[in-house]
Parts: sequence; C-alpha cells; structure tokens
Amino acid sequence: MDDLRLTDERLCVLDHPLVEHKLSIMRDENTTPSQFRQMVHEISIIEVFEATRDLPTEPVEVKTPLQTMTGKHVPSNLLAVVPILRAGMGMLDGVLSVIPSAAVGVLGMERNEETHQPREYYAKMPKGIENRSVFLIDPMLATGGSALAAIHYLRKQGVKDIRLLVLVAAPEGVRAVLADDPEVRIWTCALDEGLNDQAYILPGLGDAGDRIFGTV
Repeated sequence: MDDLRLTDERLCVLDHPLVEHKLSIMRDENTTPSQFRQMVHEISIIEVFEATRDLPTEPVEVKTPLQTMTGKHVPSNLLAVVPILRAGMGMLDGVLSVIPSAAVGVLGMERNEETHQPREYYAKMPKGIENRSVFLIDPMLATGGSALAAIHYLRKQGVKDIRLLVLVAAPEGVRAVLADDPEVRIWTCALDEGLNDQAYILPGLGDAGDRIFGTV
C-alpha cells in the first residue's frame, strides 16, 4: 500500500481523524442503513473539500457591512458531478452540499454477459460536460473495471479533467486506473489490503450499494 501513497502524486489518501472515525462506523456490520447513509454523506463532504483544493477562481466584488472588497468565487459553469449507479448516488448529496452549483450527470454501468466487461447501460450528461471538471463518484474501487469503463466514457465525451472520488479502494483497482489513464486523479478515504477471491475489498465495507439502500 505504501508504495502507492508515495510514488504516485495522482493518488490522495485522506488522513483525517474524523474520516477514520466515520469509516470505522461504516465498516461495522451492525451499522444500520440509515447510519451508513449518514456516514457516506458526511465523509463525502470532507472528501470533496480535499478534491477541490486546486480549482481556479475568479475575482468578484463583495460589499461587506463595512466596506467593498475583492473576493474570489469558483465559476458556476466549471464543475460537474457524475455518480456511477447505483451506489454512487449515496455520495451525491454530500458532494452537492459543498458545490451546489455543479451540474449533475448520471452513468449506469453493467456487466456485458458475453465479454464480461463493464459497459454503460444508461448515460445522461449535462450540456458542456467536455468543458467541466468532472467529479466521478462511487464508494468502492475494487478491480477498477467499472471506474475505467466510466472514465473511458467520459473521455469519449471530451472530458479532460476527471477526478475519481471513492471512499475505500483496493491497491489492485488503484493501480489499474492509474496505469490505464495517465491524467485521472483519485481521492480515497482508505487504501485497504486488497481483494478476496470474489473481488470484494478486504477489510472493506461489504456491498456499499446494498448497505446504502438496505437491500442486503
């Protein structure tokens, strides 16, 4: 795990006591769906602050109660959020609570039964997606298959700046994504041990979609 942290500047693993606290609650098998959703929401807020550190700003004139000053704002047409269905929807409200002006796209991924590779079965993107910084959100990065399929789709739409936000990642998935796309950046709240024989992340969270929507 440490080699990934140290050798690739495109990977950011959040190091924050509140993130560790909330992740421990999420990992607990006894955590209820409502508690799990709340933790996903709260961690997503913290993570998107980290992932927006380098956004460009423009000067704006602001009149305070005492005087006029020049402040900064992020252009409203700069950002888009694209959750990967279905689990990515659990992160959407948290991200939008920080950047409410962001446009929202939706991307559904499924496994092709013939090729066994992920493919999009539904996609609806906002206009001008190619000119926006896109936050691609999904709680888990396991093998990297779904994330890569989503990244390939966005590249075909002309998106240049893709920021993948996940809550828990396996080293196998991180390596696959970074090796395939030389420009994408990844933020995760935890870099776990690896994958089991069923391609579940260990220690992981279980099936994040099931735990978010209570369909275990």
